[in-house]
Amino acid sequence: MTNGSVGQGARELRVVVVGGSMGGLLAGSMLYRAGCDVTVHERIGTELAERGVGIATHPELHAALETLGLSIDGAYGARLEERITLGTDGSILARYHCPQIQASWGHLFGLLRSNFPDERYISGANFTGFETNGDGVLAHFEDGTRIEADLLIGADGVRSTVRPQLWPDAVPQYAGYVAWRGIVDESRLSAEWRDMLMSHFIVYLPPGEHVVAYPVAGTDGDLSPGKRRFNIVWYKLTTAETLRQMQTDATGHYHEGGIAPHLIVPSFIDKIHQAAADRMPPSLAEAMTLAQGLFFQTIVDLEVPRMVQGRVAMLGDSAFSARPHTGMGVVKATGDANCIARAIEAHPGDLAGALSAYDEERTLYGRSLVRFGRRLGTHIETPERSAEDCALGDYLRGPLTVIQAISIPPPCSPLAVFREDPQIVSERR
Repeated sequence: MTNGSVGQGARELRVVVVGGSMGGLLAGSMLYRAGCDVTVHERIGTELAERGVGIATHPELHAALETLGLSIDGAYGARLEERITLGTDGSILARYHCPQIQASWGHLFGLLRSNFPDERYISGANFTGFETNGDGVLAHFEDGTRIEADLLIGADGVRSTVRPQLWPDAVPQYAGYVAWRGIVDESRLSAEWRDMLMSHFIVYLPPGEHVVAYPVAGTDGDLSPGKRRFNIVWYKLTTAETLRQMQTDATGHYHEGGIAPHLIVPSFIDKIHQAAADRMPPSLAEAMTLAQGLFFQTIVDLEVPRMVQGRVAMLGDSAFSARPHTGMGVVKATGDANCIARAIEAHPGDLAGALSAYDEERTLYGRSLVRFGRRLGTHIETPERSAEDCALGDYLRGPLTVIQAISIPPPCSPLAVFREDPQIVSERR
């Protein structure tokens, strides 16, 4: 263990990152590049699998990847120029020029994983707790492993095992709806509307709900026509009682932290397929029906009082989880990882000062992003909405407004309601 206040530069810091998904891997990569002795510990014992999730990218993510030596080139993701809103009959109700790259979670994770040393990524490491140890921490794992470190980073997502030790009352708050997600091979889409689907960021607004869809790369990053995939997400109103039923498998076991796709009772998948056929334009209904590995994500809001306590720092969704309408989940984790690495480099010999700087900047940003997500989510017509929420939600459900609102950072928003909100802090530094 090194002294926390004298002569401790980044190259002397021992860092343990709990969570080996996107946020943890980004943090590990940034800190390793800064010279820290860092290891990333993931509870799942095998390489994380491809997920049927698309990711909207933004300049902050591009810059961070380039810093890590991962250039943004033609193989990075599907480049789209235009967003459209579809009507129930499949007609185009509105268009908006908005150049953006849509990546897939699995492809992006694979790029980051291949860029991080294998010996520093430990799979099957189930974190059980930590204790303070002088100027540092002692991390405990289920197999009996104990690691002394100067800094512990909790990057283990919204169901974090690190966060309850710091703030047991900071728990996810259900927003009243889920996101059904799926992905389908381009070659399986009907020729009638394949070109339209594979060249646009698409929004459709069923009564009270929201569908978003766009192309992403193939499983091996292939962006050749016919080899890509189509990502579709349906934000669907779901009562707490129905959600509990959906998270209960065929044996009657309730999966409180989320149910694996293969354990979802088939009747719920059948209901989604039928609802899509009844309520979506034919093109999107087909994509939803053909989607492979259909699963649902519970939409929650999560906030912590602050990002740092002692020698433990939180990162990504383990601290602040904003609704996916922001399109900023991975981008926020990237910003957190980049900020903590910069702070450590800027405060040689002063880890406490570095963590204080990180805490101040990213707590403010995380809180503002959660607010932004809540405001975007007002266009989902949950029963708990206030009169103010209903007014904003009605505005956001306009065919043009909706494609100008979602997945665009507040500083870049064409909508003054977000760009000028004093409680949504600009991410520009």
